[in-house]
Amino acid sequence: MPSSRYLEIAEALRQAILAGEHPVGARLPSESDLAARWSASRGTVRQAVGLLAQEGLIGSRQGARRVVLRQELRHSFQQLNSFAQWAHAMGREPSSLILSRVTRAANPEEASRLGTTPGAEVLHVLRLRRLDGEPVLVERTAYTDWVAPAVRELPDDCVSIMNSIAENAGIVAHYGEHLIDAVAAGSEDARLLRVRRGSPLLRQRYLTYTASGRTIEWTDDRYRAGTVAFSVSNSAAAAPLARTAGPDMTPPPGAGSPSSATGS
Repeated sequence: MPSSRYLEIAEALRQAILAGEHPVGARLPSESDLAARWSASRGTVRQAVGLLAQEGLIGSRQGARRVVLRQELRHSFQQLNSFAQWAHAMGREPSSLILSRVTRAANPEEASRLGTTPGAEVLHVLRLRRLDGEPVLVERTAYTDWVAPAVRELPDDCVSIMNSIAENAGIVAHYGEHLIDAVAAGSEDARLLRVRRGSPLLRQRYLTYTASGRTIEWTDDRYRAGTVAFSVSNSAAAAPLARTAGPDMTPPPGAGSPSSATGS
């Protein structure tokens, strides 16, 4: 039997889950039933369901029928929303825990992205984000010096830093630039997200700006595989900038049109 057989079975099961054939909370057929359906060995089926468990679509409990945990969670790039706003819109319960807040000199990439001088102070925040109690995202953010005081005042379990600093300090994000790629989980990411070291993670890095073009943060978000999909809509007829901006709403040089959900 070809070694890719388990990948074919995993993809078929994945599509069935995303299509709602196996709703959240439902149990998958037993390994023996799946093996019979696919004319495959139980070992091959075990590899397939194990892959879906790594992606977080089904439970990882051994010796029992797997339970569907979630379906596709999609971020849209049409609006600038926080992780918490997006989660609530999907009917999920977000939670967060700030693991560390350290004031230090900006590294070369942070200084370049934030438009500060090399060595300027930034507040670096490490945060773990959860959906329905399950870890899905490790967030590392460098905040500029003018934003840092507002972030320092927040409790460790603040669900949304973006919403909180907007309400408490009037710091509102209007524009975002996003870079998306895949990386392998390092030791810290693997421990926090409960995956194997070297497992694939979806990385989203982004800058956010105020309406006047002042930088707020540079963030590196790393999602567990299978926990989020990013949605982008394109149109040949679309204008380069769809929003109407007033005198103080001009995007900074190099900033694109309003983008997706940020992790804060």
